[in-house]
Amino acid sequence: MFRAVLVAAMLAATGPALAEDTPAGGRVEVNGMQMYYEVSGSGDPLIVLHGAYMNIPSMGRIIPMLAESHQVYALEFQGHGRTTDIDRPITYPNLAGDVAACMETVGIDKADVFGYSMGAAAGLRLAIDAPEKVGRLVAASAAYDFEGWQPAFKEFIPQMNVEMFLEMPFAAEYRELAADPDGFPALVEKLIALEHEPMAWGEEMKALDIPVLIITGDADVATLEHSVSMFRLLGGGMMGDMGQPLPESRLAVMPATSHTAVINQPGLLHAFIEPFLQGETPKGFFE
Repeated sequence: MFRAVLVAAMLAATGPALAEDTPAGGRVEVNGMQMYYEVSGSGDPLIVLHGAYMNIPSMGRIIPMLAESHQVYALEFQGHGRTTDIDRPITYPNLAGDVAACMETVGIDKADVFGYSMGAAAGLRLAIDAPEKVGRLVAASAAYDFEGWQPAFKEFIPQMNVEMFLEMPFAAEYRELAADPDGFPALVEKLIALEHEPMAWGEEMKALDIPVLIITGDADVATLEHSVSMFRLLGGGMMGDMGQPLPESRLAVMPATSHTAVINQPGLLHAFIEPFLQGETPKGFFE
């Protein structure tokens, strides 16, 4: 999920996605909006979900890297990028429902999912609400409970207001792709409201029966303790080399990495994501 102020520098620094083949763009009607998506690569389907205030280009090089071995469907959420906004709040259940509806419309019964920030939380919610649609889930910079945020971020949420976001670089960049170039203030209001939405998904996370790769920076917006807690809810944290197979879920911590620096390291991200999606496990001495 998005951490608003934190993404400003990252959005300015992240270049457009580069690929040998130009992705095929399209729009589908989803829950009253025109949702924009791009398809690239070939192979098993992989849904890619961006963070708040972001779009497909600002996800950077990780998309073309993943498209080397997957058919990537990169989506743009309600009011983001080229997707229209509608008279409806932005909530994680709503975002997850939009992804599910888009999958149905384009003919995808089941897919792996990679989400970053707000997109990671939407991916978690999709796995909870429609587990039959998700094969493997990669959740980068996510939380499942409000109490998992860093204290500094929890203290900052009540101070958020529309005006502070209007001065940030992505306010001007929004107009370049937006279906409604003047719709940025309305989007900010909805995303601030999202930060106040209740989030306590512990029991639902514990019930998940799909493999999840949790990726976090060691200086991310969620605490390290929260990421470990998420991993343990998914069955992780056991000792290996004791004759039992490792759990399918995994935890990866990126060193010297803040929230916005996670998506700016596509090589390291890809090195974590690809083996997980392929179901590959490093071999120990006793195997």
